[in-house]
Amino acid sequence: MVIRPFRPLDQPAARLLILEGLGEHFGYVNETLNPDLDDIERHYLQPGHIFLVAEDDSGLIGSGALMVLEQAVGRIVRVSVSLQHRRRGVGSAIVQQLLWIARQRSLRCVQVETNNDWHDAIRLYRSHGFVEYDRDDVSVYMELELP
Repeated sequence: MVIRPFRPLDQPAARLLILEGLGEHFGYVNETLNPDLDDIERHYLQPGHIFLVAEDDSGLIGSGALMVLEQAVGRIVRVSVSLQHRRRGVGSAIVQQLLWIARQRSLRCVQVETNNDWHDAIRLYRSHGFVEYDRDDVSVYMELELP
């Protein structure tokens, strides 16, 4: 497996991967709620954010992005792993790489938001040291202070 920066040719596969993951979790996908996936380069790369993909011989198997917000805070979004590649460390490797980039950019804190019933995602972030700082009826908000 290789984790590398997103390239424009990855657009269709990355979009499909993420939407399939959302569909598996929610049972449906409302594509109007995900306009960033229609042009990943414009929504992530052009503003200076990071979007990574993981691939192996079978093609694109994972994704994840780091959005750089104000005041040295980052937010990890769009972490997704194909169904047949889950529980093999792909998601963890993507998060590790995004955290390494966050440190290189001197971010002081990285946040994530996930649905409060997405237990695998919560477990993934907790395994990397993220702690919950808020929760509502829909989401869990977690953060990791960086040294």
